[in-house]
Formats: sequence, structure tokens, C-alpha cells
Amino acid sequence: MEIIGYLAIILAGISIGLIGAGGGILTVPILVYLFGINPVLATAYSLFLVGWTSLVGVVPKYLSRKVSFKTAVVFGVPSLISVFLTRKYILPSIPETVFQIGTVSVSKSLFLMVLFAILMVLAARSMLKKSKSTSGSQNPNTSINPIFVSLLGFLEGSLTGLVGAGGGFIIIPILTLLAKIEIKKAIGTSLLIVAVKSLIGSLGDITSGYLELDWKFLVLITSLSVVGMFVGNALSRKIDGQKLKSGFGWFIFIMGIYILIKELFLRT
Repeated sequence: MEIIGYLAIILAGISIGLIGAGGGILTVPILVYLFGINPVLATAYSLFLVGWTSLVGVVPKYLSRKVSFKTAVVFGVPSLISVFLTRKYILPSIPETVFQIGTVSVSKSLFLMVLFAILMVLAARSMLKKSKSTSGSQNPNTSINPIFVSLLGFLEGSLTGLVGAGGGFIIIPILTLLAKIEIKKAIGTSLLIVAVKSLIGSLGDITSGYLELDWKFLVLITSLSVVGMFVGNALSRKIDGQKLKSGFGWFIFIMGIYILIKELFLRT
């Protein structure tokens, strides 16, 4: 199972390099189900792995001029602020039992995971619809309203703060559909935003001292993920932007449906 797990980690890295997302949502289940790691510790490992893989992945994207630092700042800073406010004030105020229908109780965790999955499906539907209705890519020189992008970043941060995940799955659809950024530049910009957010979160885990990290294992899986990221990045150069956008849409649609089925019908 461990060998399968290491191969799966490489695939997660390929996902990060290819579509700028998928690291966290793939890495946590891999660590939990294939390596038998506690979910809380798996989340900490995932933040470290995704953070460093995304940071290394930004370099080739930057060299190929597929990163918008201006967008990363005006989107990322409000997102960080919103994540902090949501996690500190809004999330704790949500009751453990959100609502009850007859004898069926909907817990906070179930509510948030279903919300996350619905957002993924809606984002995927929008991207696939956009892909079918447009024949060309967006103009990379389209002017971006910084106030609007900041508001989008604040919204994304609220959603990420609520579900405790998201990253590229939420950032890329927002940047492509609402901020009108070309898909490959959106992927590069998302990698930068995800890297900063993940590494800040990982720093909190490391400095808190409440988790005992296996650094040898952590460095190994991070290195394998980085290898996969370079493979994914090389593949992304050979794939048309519109096809990449469509593929990304289908990917998050399938993951969203999977989460809905798992949470609503396979929950133990």
C-alpha cells in the first residue's frame, strides 16, 4: 500500500503542475487511506507538501510569464485576511448541529463538506459551459479592476475559511470566469497564492508544537510531489489552454460529485 501511496503522491504533484490545483484534496485522502496517518496530522503534512510543491511550481510558470504578481497581491492579501476572520470568528460561531429535519441531524462537518462539494460542482459547471461557448482564449492584456479582484479574493477567503480547503479549486474558476484571466496565467497565479497560504498555515502547525512530525517521511513525499509537479508542468505546455480549462472543469466536477456521494451516502 505504501508503494501505491508514493505513486499517488507523484500523481498529486502532477495535478498541481498541470492544473494548479488538486494537491490538498488528493494528498489528504492518500495519507489517510494509503499510509494510515491520522487525519489531523495528514492535513498538516498536506499543507507543507502543497505549499512547497506550489512554490517550486511557480518558478517555471514565472519564467514562461504565466504568473500575474499584481493579481496575486490584490487577490491574495484580502483572501488571507478573510480566511483569518472566518476561521477566528465565523466558523466557531456555527453550532455543531446546524439544523435538524425530523430525526436527521446535519452536523457542522457534514454541512461544510457538502457546501464545499456544491461549490466545486457549480464552479465546474460554469467552466465547462464557458469552455463550450467560447472558441478562443481570453485576452491576456484585458485590464483587471483591482477593487473587484480584491472583493473576489475576500469572497474566496471566506469560502476557503469555511470549508478548510479549496485552494486552486476555488481560485482558478474565480480568476478565469469572473476576473477574466487566461487559464494558464490563472493556474500560475493560483500556485503563488496557494503556496503562500499553505506555507503560512504549515508554519502555524510547525511552531505550535502540538503535532509530532516525521520529517524524514515529510521531506520524502514532498520531494516526490515536486517531481510530479515538474512532469505536470511539462505536460501543461503541450496542452491547449481551452482543453486544459475543460479538463480542469471535469476534474473538479468529478471530485465534487465524489465528495457529495461520500458525505451523503457513504458516511460512517
